[in-house]
Amino acid sequence: MSEMPEELARLADQPRVVVRRAGAPRKGRCVVYWMQRAMRILDNPALDVAIEAGNLLGLPVVVYFQVIPNYPNANLRHYHFLQQGLRDVAEDAAERGVGFVVRRTPEASLEGFLEEMHAALLIGDENPCREPERWRKVLAGRLKLPYWTVDADVVAPSRLFNRSFVLLHHFRPHLKAELPRFLVEPSRIKPLYTWNPDREPERWSLDRDITEGFTKLDRRIGPVDSFTGGTHAALKRLRNFVRLELKDYEETRNHPEVRGTSRLSPYLHFGNISPVTIALAVKQAVADGLAAERAGEKYLDELIGWRELAVLFVRHEPNYDNWECAAPWARQTLLEHAGDPRDARYSFEQLERAETGDELWNAAQREMVQTGWMHNYMRMYWAKKMLEWAPDPATAFDWAVILNDRYELDGRDPNGYAGIAWAIVGRHDRPWFNRPVFGLVRPMSGASIAKKIDAGAYIRQQGMDRLPLV
Repeated sequence: MSEMPEELARLADQPRVVVRRAGAPRKGRCVVYWMQRAMRILDNPALDVAIEAGNLLGLPVVVYFQVIPNYPNANLRHYHFLQQGLRDVAEDAAERGVGFVVRRTPEASLEGFLEEMHAALLIGDENPCREPERWRKVLAGRLKLPYWTVDADVVAPSRLFNRSFVLLHHFRPHLKAELPRFLVEPSRIKPLYTWNPDREPERWSLDRDITEGFTKLDRRIGPVDSFTGGTHAALKRLRNFVRLELKDYEETRNHPEVRGTSRLSPYLHFGNISPVTIALAVKQAVADGLAAERAGEKYLDELIGWRELAVLFVRHEPNYDNWECAAPWARQTLLEHAGDPRDARYSFEQLERAETGDELWNAAQREMVQTGWMHNYMRMYWAKKMLEWAPDPATAFDWAVILNDRYELDGRDPNGYAGIAWAIVGRHDRPWFNRPVFGLVRPMSGASIAKKIDAGAYIRQQGMDRLPLV
């Protein structure tokens, strides 16, 4: 980093920043922030780094977003939610004094945009999933200017831990030691140089459908009206949660019939809202007496503890989305019980259409298909029943991933993969009692759930009509 100005080198040395292509900034006209995972202007550490670098270099910042037609496992439902969020980004970028340009593949490329804008430095965000990480590595090898990425998706930067953890209680002490540094109000640095180009660059109008002409896009899975994408809707949902629902969180969070959770996971997945924003709002609500401290602690354990454990799992486990990630004890006993008789077997198509003999499971599947979201408590049961009904554990895992990624707005995400791995192959869980089919993997039954929740109410809420989607 010796080629770099001292103040810029200190910026690059922050725990959230990874220098993927080193060197001094080029002589240029702007700093470009390539937005991908963190689709927001508010409380975005990657954008903050770009603005701070621009201030040091005497340059404005322009945010670039490129819509690609083949994002892994994405369909029309996901692109629709994404476009709603991009409209908020455009509005908020103008208010903050940074540029914002949306273009589409194949007409445009990031590298072409960098040359067109005469970029001095490229800042990006991070995504631990396989394909996005591969894109960043390939890009770093081809660029002609310095390229840094910023871990904007978690409270405590993942590289501080440099490994995954077997159980959450192993991770908690390490996380707790780092939180005082990072669970703080963002600085919200103001750009000193407003982006004001001599000629407006070509861009895709967000009044037009961003999927226009994408002939290979899966359009069978349509948009839902249960969630509106974007930072503005996320902040509204957060305000309602902390003011009205957080106080009951400890009692209601495992009751899908009363929806006692924040329902912020789609916004976290698309980067519309920062986990720091959410955590600080929860802490403030507790300080204001709107909720008991215990309720706040329980929620933050889910938001920060489990979620950031999931990110570490995906970062450090190459097989995070398939059976090969099984805990050793789970693998052994699942294989020992692979030939056990099952009460029922269903095809993938029957599961997708919610055509099983278990109405509680069918209701969970319908909730996901019809609303783009499934209650967290039901996700565990949903995955574990597939272990009983699929031909083998590997197939059960594959089916769960396909359905989760296809229908959930928060699918294709570390949280989802870690949840499926917990439910089916024992990751981040401990051995239970040895029993048929499950081996030592923790079981769940509809009968046990019905003792804890009003299963009938939940089933009625999701309706009994057969799914018309496939």
